Amino acid sequence: MVGRMIEVTSSGKGLHCNRYYSSSLQSDITVVVDEVKFHLHKFPLISRCGKIATIFEDYESSTDMTLTVPLEEFPGGAETFSIVVKFCYGGRVDFTPKNIVILYCAADYLSMTDDYGEDNLLSKSESYFHKHILKDWKDCILALQSCELVIPRADKLQIISRCINALSVMICTDPSLFGWPMMMYGSLQSPGGSILWNGINTGAKIQSNESNWWFEDVSYLCVELFERLIQTMEAKGISPENLARSIMYYCKKYLPGLGRWQGGQSGLSRTVASFSMTPANVNQDALLRSVIKLLPEKKGKSFCRFLLGLLRVALILGVNNTCQDSLERRIGIQLDLATLDGLLIPNYSDSDTLYNTDCVERMIRHFVSSEPSAASISPLSADLDTSPSSGRFKRVAKLIDNYVAEVASDVNLKPGKLRALAEALPESSRSLHDGLYRALDIYIKAHPWLSDKEREQLCNIIDFQKLSIDACAHASQNERLPLRIVLQVLFFEQMQLRTALAGCLNVLDAESAPTASLAIPNEAAGQRAHRDGWVTVVRENQVLKVDMERMRSRVGELEEEFSKIKEEMKKATKSNSYISSPRLVPRGTGSKLLPQASVAQQDVVESGTPTPRASVEQARPSIKNPRHRKSFSQF
Repeated sequence: MVGRMIEVTSSGKGLHCNRYYSSSLQSDITVVVDEVKFHLHKFPLISRCGKIATIFEDYESSTDMTLTVPLEEFPGGAETFSIVVKFCYGGRVDFTPKNIVILYCAADYLSMTDDYGEDNLLSKSESYFHKHILKDWKDCILALQSCELVIPRADKLQIISRCINALSVMICTDPSLFGWPMMMYGSLQSPGGSILWNGINTGAKIQSNESNWWFEDVSYLCVELFERLIQTMEAKGISPENLARSIMYYCKKYLPGLGRWQGGQSGLSRTVASFSMTPANVNQDALLRSVIKLLPEKKGKSFCRFLLGLLRVALILGVNNTCQDSLERRIGIQLDLATLDGLLIPNYSDSDTLYNTDCVERMIRHFVSSEPSAASISPLSADLDTSPSSGRFKRVAKLIDNYVAEVASDVNLKPGKLRALAEALPESSRSLHDGLYRALDIYIKAHPWLSDKEREQLCNIIDFQKLSIDACAHASQNERLPLRIVLQVLFFEQMQLRTALAGCLNVLDAESAPTASLAIPNEAAGQRAHRDGWVTVVRENQVLKVDMERMRSRVGELEEEFSKIKEEMKKATKSNSYISSPRLVPRGTGSKLLPQASVAQQDVVESGTPTPRASVEQARPSIKNPRHRKSFSQF
């Protein structure tokens, strides 16, 4: 009984569609699928569909002339049911990779088994699926993508698991052995993998040894199917590096903002399968939650940058705290591989600050907690430089110092937050505090309204003994620092120069000391080494002498400045007492105040302490034109 379907549209309450099967017999059964009414005949249906046959048996007791059968949640909707009706009426059904899964599920829904007719739709669908779908990469991908609309029933029929297993095996196998259609490389391919020229098979094979040939095809799957495919491939033993790269490729495709922070989408040529597919409709929140579970525990610069991009997207979308905490922990344990631009995450919340410093502070604490052994190292420990984690801590300290200097210009950044960022790392992680001083100077310059107390509290985060000579020179002339801090800088600068000068003097003493005590078994070799050593010492002696003179001059300058500052402070504190004193002794054209006895004695006691200037004055002539201070251009 072969006829044709006639579609008639009638309007009533809303728009309803009625479809009639063209036949001389009047229809005696009406099937409703998605508000579409099919006016059909019961005999062709009950002879093929077990579900409708069961319903008709219950209907025989009813007195109604026409049976109405509603089919709720029918797989594929009205269009798929039209193909089923065509099959029931003896028409030919063409199976394709795109409709095989839907027809397979529809046949299962209607119980179209061989009990209701030989070579029924269910057995035909299963046979086509096994013979054609599971053996071809392109058809298997297309069939798996079509499962998105019928995932529960496809799971029941094990369609999804069989497709995923077949794809995983193909990915694990060398593709050149089977001639699957892989990368396009700008040329179309035949189903056998040969190059097509004007539609003609040239017979030339495209060789592809790339491990990422499957990234583009699997990126067309929905999130749930993609997640299950990755989990199956992981169980099959595919390398975590390839899995991570495929996840990154998938995320860059469906998270639009991610490509900007990753240098754009890494373009892969499209495959034959991808030309037949449409991109999946991806929920970005679901994708983020799934990706966090799928990503392996991997470290690397590109991977860390990818995680930072994911964190930005997560903050924009406002995902739950669990996802955000997981990303921060993953980034924190490899913070030494991050970059400054990656850490500069804008604040997408209602906060007044420009950058999300709370997020960075949590990542620093995750990094510190991931290296528990480094927290026990003393700043003065001899094992600091040889510790395996010392290099990582120094890189993170340099990165955080640059980050603090970058965010310090934000006028809404509180002093407590700046201090928390600086103190999040242990003291042993910084061998020099020049970076912290630079950040602090930028912050004080951008916040001129800070009180002296607040400035002194901020300056306490800096260990001035760890400042370089250039940083000390800049700090000693920095008008934005409190006076007490400047005096402290001058004191430590003088100590550093005194230590350096003492080292130079020790080198000169070592030059004049006899070297004959070093006995070498081979006399000829010893004489040669001795002669070569003296040549080197003579060459370096001239450089050391010049450096010594420079340091002597520098010590003299610092002592003079220190004396001037000390005298100015005394004058400022004792000006009232000096003005009221009648002891004025004329000298030349002016007069000078004589200090009181107690003050004079105190000065004598203080002057009795030897100073570096006194020890150096005998060895150098007086400096008439002291050199100007070396500017600290870095700050």
